[in-house]
Amino acid sequence: MQFNNKDRILFIGDSITDSGRKEDNEMIGWGYVRLIRDYLHITNPNKSLHVLNKGVSGNRISDLEARWKVDVIDLNPDYLSVSIGVNDVWRQLDHPEMEQVFPDQYKEIYIRILEEVKENTNATIILMEPTIIEEDLLAKGNQLLKAYVQVVHEVAEEFEAIVVRTHQAFVTYLEAQNEQPLTTDGVHMNSLGDMLMMKEWIEAVLG
Repeated sequence: MQFNNKDRILFIGDSITDSGRKEDNEMIGWGYVRLIRDYLHITNPNKSLHVLNKGVSGNRISDLEARWKVDVIDLNPDYLSVSIGVNDVWRQLDHPEMEQVFPDQYKEIYIRILEEVKENTNATIILMEPTIIEEDLLAKGNQLLKAYVQVVHEVAEEFEAIVVRTHQAFVTYLEAQNEQPLTTDGVHMNSLGDMLMMKEWIEAVLG
């Protein structure tokens, strides 16, 4: 895939995407979005690419839907990259008293918001699998997450979207039992985790 001059590439998601963007003068943050932005600038020096980060810490897919028009549709991106699902599972574990977003509702909302993208923009859609909850593949969070990863693939097929297999990449890494951690707390990425996300995104999108 080749980007065109002045293409607008928009990333949206939760804290993993956010990665402190509001404390960053460029509003890009310090995570995988910055790594992707820097890679794209270095490898496309003759093009003016506009990378936007609309990640918000704590968001579930229902929160994305609430701000979808302002943060996605109104910005009319050429490429839209979505990374969401970790908090939809995590809230079931740390705040079970909350109204939860289970896989069926997660899928319904995903379809609704992507239908809006198809109806109102010409964006190429990129869906990232939700990553991990604890660096233990047998952890309850990772077991629950499997259904949400499956939904991402089902929705991607329906909308002919590119899938970034970030969850599978983390699984493969953890299965290798490498001693270097990927997160600071089981969810939020350290520099190694961000690098893994960037690598998977670049390979999936650019081939």
